[in-house]
Amino acid sequence: MNAVDISTKALNVATEAALVGATITRRYFEQLSDADIQQKTTAAGGANLVTTADVESETAIVAAIRQQFPDHAFLGEEGHVARTDAPNLWIIDPLDGTNNFTHGIAQFAVSVAYYQNGKPVCGTVINPASGDLYTASVGGGAFRNGKQVNVNAHQNLSQTMICTGFYYDRGAMMRSTLDAIDSLFGKGIHGIRRFGAAALDLCAVGAGQYGGFFEFTLSPWDFAAAAIFVREAGGKITDCAGKELPLTQTSVLATNGLLHGSMTETLGPHLDNTRS
Repeated sequence: MNAVDISTKALNVATEAALVGATITRRYFEQLSDADIQQKTTAAGGANLVTTADVESETAIVAAIRQQFPDHAFLGEEGHVARTDAPNLWIIDPLDGTNNFTHGIAQFAVSVAYYQNGKPVCGTVINPASGDLYTASVGGGAFRNGKQVNVNAHQNLSQTMICTGFYYDRGAMMRSTLDAIDSLFGKGIHGIRRFGAAALDLCAVGAGQYGGFFEFTLSPWDFAAAAIFVREAGGKITDCAGKELPLTQTSVLATNGLLHGSMTETLGPHLDNTRS
């Protein structure tokens, strides 16, 4: 099987597995009870929730992929651990936007990505509530609900809308994010949006709705699939300093490419304050 065939098969499997997770999360979303919600231990000071849906979704996604690729490795938010440079690695967020999910807000996602030796191959992101499906493979373009999409052509921050996210930290990182938002408003942006599901926010950059998205801390499962979507839609994604995006917990900046310099320049003064 050549590289194209492998990529095509992997994208089909990623999409099928994401749909399995979406079925589970949608079912719980429609009938979620307090007994299904727990809070993870965190030193960051914010509400980091986990639900029965998160755990069941990840288990089912892994099982679906293993039917096709039994020897592959898995890295997931809810307990699957693997080296990020594994020869064949699936990176899974079984429910991105759990806080939205637990409050009945229909802005959450299932994200499945496939990487080989630390390099992206393909990924799928789905909003189980709306059914919006985002798929991308390296060299194959980015598609929303089967239609190819591209980033917008905004050349100046004063032409565009920006999206952001907040980590669970309620200290220096939150204040730095708020300060960065203030600086962006000083550049004349049309507005700031914070919807609470990074995978969907990143896909919205790829689909041309935002000129950029930034968050000062995200984990690989938050962005692994959506990063492929952004790049294949013609955008650029790095850390917030403009450096290559690692498959570790990191800051993330995604733009249409044309705004990347302006965004890194604006965010730069706030990066050193995120952990002070």
